[in-house]
Amino acid sequence: MLRIPSEISSQPFESLKFRKNTFVAFRSNLYPFNNQVFFEENTVIYILEGDKIFRSEKTEFNVKKGDLLFVRKGYYLYSESTNAGYKSLVFFIDSPLIREFVNQNTGILQEGPPRQSPSWVLKLTADESFEKFVESVLPYFRTDTRYLEHFLRLKAQELLLHLINADTDGNFRKFLLENFSGKKIDLDYVINTFYLKNLTIHDLAKISGRSLSAFKREFSEKYGEPPAARIRAKKLEHAHFLLKNKLNTVEEVAEAVGFDSVSHFIKSFKEQYGKTPKQLTMDS
Repeated sequence: MLRIPSEISSQPFESLKFRKNTFVAFRSNLYPFNNQVFFEENTVIYILEGDKIFRSEKTEFNVKKGDLLFVRKGYYLYSESTNAGYKSLVFFIDSPLIREFVNQNTGILQEGPPRQSPSWVLKLTADESFEKFVESVLPYFRTDTRYLEHFLRLKAQELLLHLINADTDGNFRKFLLENFSGKKIDLDYVINTFYLKNLTIHDLAKISGRSLSAFKREFSEKYGEPPAARIRAKKLEHAHFLLKNKLNTVEEVAEAVGFDSVSHFIKSFKEQYGKTPKQLTMDS
């Protein structure tokens, strides 16, 4: 699994930062290149060359040169290169950047209501003006200037304006406003969507829009138990379903629900259901 932007310092990435955070990275894939990607920040992928397929559990995005893909932080996508010539620019939009932009552009963001709630992934098509914007960013990968921080701050503002312009449905505009207002994601949605993923409690708190302490507190108030206990119970519920319907072996189920040790899985399963996985399958 590739976590971005925290793991983009290694090849095949080059990156530019301001405020000590990664703003934009350049990527050129070695073919074939498939990966599971976890987006730690709101991310914009612009395809410079080649084709790629991004898959979620519910949909698939086929992107080609000139396409834009916006992915909200906390989301997983499976990426698959379809040719050897894939190249992309990957921009990261953190919360301080959004607050700064919204404060300066309230009037633009309130122009016309969006048609629907913003989804986790938006596919957009770049116009000629965005292509010119990208051309203006690329030289900074090769330019050493003491004003780089200031230039990139302006480029970040320009990026957001281009995305608003490209998103004719207004969904990206609504995303910015919700992020600015600090709207939190429902805890039920966070747990039900991500409980099978290899994420820490800190990751889940960030996805939900809460601090770690607030996430734990609100979770305990809502469910009467800490997050780790509920996630473990839900993983075992899913394991129970798979085993009862004889869809996988015990070893496959243990791996599918995120247990590193089969023996630990069997012990946890028996604690929750009073019988081992093997006993359950024999009774079914």
